Amino acid sequence: MRLVPLIFDLSREGRRGYSLPALDVPMVDDVIPEEMVRTEEPNLPEVSEADVIRHFTNLSELNHGVDVGFYPLGSCTMKYSPKLNEDVARLAGFAESHPYQPESVSQGSLHLMYDMEKFLAEISGMDRVTLQPAAGAHGEFTGMSIIRAYHEYKGNKKTKVIIPDSAHGTNPATATMCGYKVVEVKSDGRGGIDLEKLKDALDDEVAALMLTNPNTLGLFDENIGKITEMVHSVGALCYYDGANLNGTLGKARPGDMGFDVVHINLHKTFSTPHGGGGPGSGPVGVKKELIDFLPVPVVDYDGERYYFNYDLPHTIGKVRSFYGNFNIVVRAYAYILFNGPDGLRRVCENAVLNANYIMENLKDLYYLPYDRYCKHEFVISSKWQKRENGVRTIDVAKRLLDFGIHPPTVYFPLIVEEALMIEPTETESKETLDNFISVMRQIAKEAKENPDLVKSAPHDTPVGRLDEAAAARHPVLRYIKK
Repeated sequence: MRLVPLIFDLSREGRRGYSLPALDVPMVDDVIPEEMVRTEEPNLPEVSEADVIRHFTNLSELNHGVDVGFYPLGSCTMKYSPKLNEDVARLAGFAESHPYQPESVSQGSLHLMYDMEKFLAEISGMDRVTLQPAAGAHGEFTGMSIIRAYHEYKGNKKTKVIIPDSAHGTNPATATMCGYKVVEVKSDGRGGIDLEKLKDALDDEVAALMLTNPNTLGLFDENIGKITEMVHSVGALCYYDGANLNGTLGKARPGDMGFDVVHINLHKTFSTPHGGGGPGSGPVGVKKELIDFLPVPVVDYDGERYYFNYDLPHTIGKVRSFYGNFNIVVRAYAYILFNGPDGLRRVCENAVLNANYIMENLKDLYYLPYDRYCKHEFVISSKWQKRENGVRTIDVAKRLLDFGIHPPTVYFPLIVEEALMIEPTETESKETLDNFISVMRQIAKEAKENPDLVKSAPHDTPVGRLDEAAAARHPVLRYIKK
């Protein structure tokens, strides 16, 4: 594969893509102050239209995404998102609406938001939902702010939040941002939260437990009912990180497990291709005791019209401009309507089936720390390859690039040495899964018979192994004409 030259390297003096027509009005010289008038030509490439189109087309062909090939990125669910949902979000009635429009001419959008809240409340087992949070971590912050406001209103002196060592990394950051001290609880031998250690950590100062279920090991906590009961016994609340909802969608609900607050990543579970920082949407659902603390406004219906309701007596205020990332909500709305209850349940079943299929076909060659049924993702490890031939997880990930496969999440969760977190999603075919299994098995064989081949990968990409430290510390981000 060849490198694409810089567009400046294509530049030839005098070459143009477009030429502006001759000026047909009088020149005006005194509009822009003299000190602000450029005196030197800008350093722009001089290229034809064909040069520009071919350059950026060639660049785009170097990208790897779900429309190009397999993307088993655990924890982020880069799955196929139906293009129909893109069309729906681009309908003029949604795309061209303005948040300052009066409610009377926004009834369609308000109706959608009202219905979406009901859908998510039903899916999560909660009583009300806010659509404002712009992403998963933002949803965490919103949910924990609600919990903090609730305890302060009740006069509860709470200072601590319990978080298992298998949690998403954003959980302890969120708890800290909300002013709480984080108390970590270790996992047990089955990959769930250790009940004895949880018991030791619980006291009257605990405000909440933040739990991801299924957790970052891809495992559903078998003691979830007992856990929420223990947390409630000390007057604390239970927060559910719903980023891994694909593993329970249509099968189990956080509200039925005893959770009081949950956030859902619409961009991961329902639709919207994401990555590179967004856009996303992280609605938060709460039980009825916490409804008055939700951000305002929420959308209500009086039997004749939909309207924004700002009358929540203990609201934490707004957490996002206007009403959140509306067009992401539209995509998820279309996805939910398209699938229906039975379809959403099959999404979960296929995601879980695909993950277990790959896991079972790799566990003889890669170390599997918890050998039990997983949900939509699982974690294996290259520690056997590291110990025997010095091949690390980063080497396996780089070698996957030579086969046109995006690497999975690596070195996370931190509790597994040389971790590879693999999430195939529900939308990949058996042929795609079999190809991935075949490639992973070949890499395991190469690691044993020719480890230097793996340690020096990738070999078929435009650039080879990068000096990542130098790239981070000495980035070259600006073209300077020589």
